[in-house]
Amino acid sequence: MIVVTGATGALNGATVEHLLARLPADRVGVSVRDVAKARHFADRGVRVRQGSYEDPAALRASFEGADQVLLVSGNDPAADMVGLHRNAIDAAVAAGVRRILYTSQQGAAHGGPYPPAAIHAATEEILAASGVAWTSLRYGFFAHSFAPLLGPWQESGVIAAPKDGPVPWTAPDDLSEATAVVLSGDRSFDGAITLIADEALTLEDFAGIASALSDRTIERVVVDDEQWVADQVADGVPEPAARFTLTMFRATREGYFAQQDPLLAELLGREPRSVADRLAEQIGL
Repeated sequence: MIVVTGATGALNGATVEHLLARLPADRVGVSVRDVAKARHFADRGVRVRQGSYEDPAALRASFEGADQVLLVSGNDPAADMVGLHRNAIDAAVAAGVRRILYTSQQGAAHGGPYPPAAIHAATEEILAASGVAWTSLRYGFFAHSFAPLLGPWQESGVIAAPKDGPVPWTAPDDLSEATAVVLSGDRSFDGAITLIADEALTLEDFAGIASALSDRTIERVVVDDEQWVADQVADGVPEPAARFTLTMFRATREGYFAQQDPLLAELLGREPRSVADRLAEQIGL
């Protein structure tokens, strides 16, 4: 059996849907905080059990009988995410799981400017020391919405943001589909693997794509870091949130997300969805 955590969320919920397209429902289970929100899976024959990273005993029970467990990474900046991830890993080990998979992120590393990267790196170290086979799925940045990144470019004709670097923006559903392929396939992946789109773009590239889509010239303007934070705060964004986003820009321009890897396309059996297609969808073209 494959047990998926966080299955009432968009990302791992989609992974479960892709698994159900590949496997009988009785081979799939979910571990969720609120079992009522997973009723749509239970009605289709999926095993639904309550579990949360804050409750190791319940989590262990929700993993019972699983060969593989997919752990979704947490994103609460106020929580001890490494400690919570350790709870989940320990529960999987105690339940006798043969392989633990974890949704990490491209660029996982200690000492960089982007705080989540260190959380993922620390979690991968716990996985490596667990004594159980493990796979860390280093996802590319999600291309679910470009609006916070690009700002009001459709009205202003300008993409104004701090200096940036290349990022392989990746469609979340491509990641969910590839994860289902990894979970349900015969091929084993040990350690960290990188799942990213095959094009790494800068905001200058976005300006070119936006220009072509809108049939007008969209200008890319580089804004000083502190000025950008001040502008964000003036627009109503809490300063801590603006400064967190700034760490992402700093990481991109330091090359933390410039890596390329063909594995996602290989797993999908097709090219991942392009940024141009995603942006066209988001602006209604």
